[in-house]
Amino acid sequence: MGFMGDRSTLLETGRFVRAESGTDTEAEGAAPVVDAQTALTDAEFLDKHSAEEMFAETDTASDAELEARHRVAADKGDPGAMSVLGALLLRRGDLDGAEPYLRGATGEGDRAAANNLGVLLHQRGYPEDAAGWWRVAAVAGSAPAAHALGRYFRERGDEPAAEYWMRQAAESGHALGAYGLADLLEHRGDKGVERWFRAAAEQGHREAAYRLARHLRKGDPTEAEQWYRQAAARGHRRAALHLGALLEARGELKEAGRWYLTSAKQGEARAACALGFLLRDAGDEESAAVWWHRAAQDGDGNAANALGALHAARGETQTAERWYRTAMDAGDQNGAYNLALLCVAQDRTAQAEQWYRRAAYAGHREAANALAIMLLQVGDAAGAEPWFSKAAEAGSVDAAFNLGILFASRDEDRTALKWYERAASAGHTDAALQVGIALVRDGEDRAAERHLRCAAGGGSAEAAFRLAALLESLAPPPEPVALGEPVGGAPRTESEEWYERAAELGHRRAQVRVGMLAAARGDLAVAARWYREAAEAGSRNGAFNLGLLLAREGNEPEAALWWTRAAVAGHGRAALRLGLLAARHGDLAEGQKWCVRAMELGPAEVSQRAARLREALAEELSA
Repeated sequence: MGFMGDRSTLLETGRFVRAESGTDTEAEGAAPVVDAQTALTDAEFLDKHSAEEMFAETDTASDAELEARHRVAADKGDPGAMSVLGALLLRRGDLDGAEPYLRGATGEGDRAAANNLGVLLHQRGYPEDAAGWWRVAAVAGSAPAAHALGRYFRERGDEPAAEYWMRQAAESGHALGAYGLADLLEHRGDKGVERWFRAAAEQGHREAAYRLARHLRKGDPTEAEQWYRQAAARGHRRAALHLGALLEARGELKEAGRWYLTSAKQGEARAACALGFLLRDAGDEESAAVWWHRAAQDGDGNAANALGALHAARGETQTAERWYRTAMDAGDQNGAYNLALLCVAQDRTAQAEQWYRRAAYAGHREAANALAIMLLQVGDAAGAEPWFSKAAEAGSVDAAFNLGILFASRDEDRTALKWYERAASAGHTDAALQVGIALVRDGEDRAAERHLRCAAGGGSAEAAFRLAALLESLAPPPEPVALGEPVGGAPRTESEEWYERAAELGHRRAQVRVGMLAAARGDLAVAARWYREAAEAGSRNGAFNLGLLLAREGNEPEAALWWTRAAVAGHGRAALRLGLLAARHGDLAEGQKWCVRAMELGPAEVSQRAARLREALAEELSA
């Protein structure tokens, strides 16, 4: 039994395979920076003015008209007008103009002005002064100020204070506060994350919707999809990416492609890469290459690997190598593995080993397995074993199987069986066969049957043959044929069906056995077909049995040809038949020659008969 090869196939890491992490977020709500836009677009501005009034004003008047209207009142000392005018000037970026009005309104106890004064001071580079005014506003009940103060404390590593103020904002119904609290709780691994992401998402916070979907994706994928859709519809590119991956897994490729395209156009490299795979699968390699190129230029190693594979398939090895190196530079060790495969195809063994080692040291399990095979091929079994082990422990099924072979070659059968069982449990057909063989040897027939069925179901001809033989041995003896009943009328057994499956897969011993079963039923034409197929594939038993059928039909010349082939291959009975045939035709010397051959080959019964025939022929020759 040989070791598994690397099959000379290029490893593609898939459309969307990178593990999601807590940092997989877009800019919205992630950076702890309070700006005027944040402060002026939330509910705090409406402390003094109802939503209806605010919208009515902005619908009927420009900012300039609003500013002029409020300036008159503000200059007369109206706190509300000073607060609104200061906010308008702050939004316009006129910090010098806004500050005196905000300070004036704050002095009159206007909490919105205190919040916005904190924003202004933060923009001027005075975070401590800003925090002081946010505290004033937050104590007065301003949710935006509480949120800003919470972010201020989180920036400085004071998580208890940050949680306190974030929670104040969140419990007041503030979307950014709810998001900030959820983000903090998730960072610490605390409970309540989902509740607060949901609270923010229900108010339209797209990053919260995206992260809520990530929390729900395993427990409630249907609801997760709804939140991905909401976030993606609001322009969240990673939500669009995940939504595309979810739809693709469900087979809804057209819609998946639309979301990948949306995300890719917004600059998401992974979406561009995934879109490339969809296009390739649809037969449009040129368009796929365009998107892979775009993704690779944005640092996606998976896309660079895909480009390498595309050029390698076209025989453009230099271009393929360049893209594989680009993948490595992007941190994707599949590039090193694929470079090794490229070198193997070009018989650049030393370079292949170098790239396998690089990928293996980086944790690439298939590279570790391939490196171990390469070391084993040059006789370094001691060097191969740890790499097989590393690959197997990392989840390589082939490596686990190869370890089984390695230990079996050292007669360490128990250890070998352990690795075979591990590979078999992951669906490795050849490993299941080896486990089945070991269990048959140990007399555990029912356990062996289960493993042989797995291997046979996986397409192993040898497993199908051994399963058939096991079932045949376990079956009760057939009932004797009653008088008058036709021979061969019984239905086919399961063992016969497995023999036939193995025979159809080219298993020579199974072909001979199927022929024997057909001959026992009296179906000589079927028997001859299977014997001939086995014989032509090199089976000496097939050749011998085919000779018997031909001789029975009176075709001795062709029978002699097949017996000759069988005898030359080491079949004692075929040699004896040739000796008998030669004796009957009077060719005593030829008969003696085949008798000697039969005596050498055996078995004992054949050797004895051949010896008696040789003596008889010798007497005839000496007479």
